[in-house]
Amino acid sequence: MRSRDRVSSGADKVAGRASMGAPVPQQPRRFYDGGTLPSGSDPGEPPDPGADPRIVLERHTEEGVETFSLERRLAYLDRHLGELLVPADAGFRTDLTSVPALFTWLVPKTGAHLPAALLHDALVAGRADPTSYVSSEGHVVDRVTADRVFRDAMADTGTGVIRRWIVWTAVTVATIFVGRAVPWSRARHWSYRVAAVVTIATILYLGYSSTSDLFDRVWVGAVDVPWMGQRPWWVEVVGGLAGAVVVPLALSLLWGRLRMAGAIAGVMLAVLLHVTVGLAVIGASYLALERLARRSASLAWGLAALVVLGSLVVFAVLTLG
Repeated sequence: MRSRDRVSSGADKVAGRASMGAPVPQQPRRFYDGGTLPSGSDPGEPPDPGADPRIVLERHTEEGVETFSLERRLAYLDRHLGELLVPADAGFRTDLTSVPALFTWLVPKTGAHLPAALLHDALVAGRADPTSYVSSEGHVVDRVTADRVFRDAMADTGTGVIRRWIVWTAVTVATIFVGRAVPWSRARHWSYRVAAVVTIATILYLGYSSTSDLFDRVWVGAVDVPWMGQRPWWVEVVGGLAGAVVVPLALSLLWGRLRMAGAIAGVMLAVLLHVTVGLAVIGASYLALERLARRSASLAWGLAALVVLGSLVVFAVLTLG
């Protein structure tokens, strides 16, 4: 129990230092080959700190969901916890980097950050799945500590500074809302949740109002946004971008020690709000068309022909006057 207490009591301090942006030097050799798992009479291969990590994946499809298992262990020497080996058993499954499809253009499923993502998946697992790691020093790693390990490990793999802070922010926001145990008091945990909800709701509402202002329309419930006002459209765009930075930074003060995560999450949401909505509409349209094509190919072709015909008519009218 001492290991658990030591990790948990220091997790908030580590998260606080992370939120202040303490630089982490890249040390690639912290990742190394973790050997193989024991199986029956086979004792497996021990970790080899002198060998490069070997990521060998086997693909699985379970209920239409693509997952992967690790054929070899991945070893990581954490700066605070010592050696971590993943997975702990052959039952471990991962979806690589857990990124919604809308954001894979920003953070792809694989890349330099993949070893760190596999490590994090094993440390936190899913809501219904057990964690799958072995700590050489007997540490029990809570979610807050796992997020810090993830951030440091991404630095060691050479992941870009901006990308790793964006990814760390995403997993930190997830940690705030998940039901798994965290090393925070109940009051502090709820304060983070309230701060996150207030930040998201405020940005969505101001984004809605700013869009109404930009198009000079009075939308239901929208308010006048003073940093845009009745100005030329390009001035309003510049003002909107300025507000998308300043307002989230102010709201991040509600997040306390996690204010860095609050600032990054808020600015990303505000700046990419319209892009995300556009991508969501495109993605939903694509999924609807895929479903239609599966159910009735003739109907899908008929719809495609109608769209082409309509486009030709509109093109002709607008071109020929």
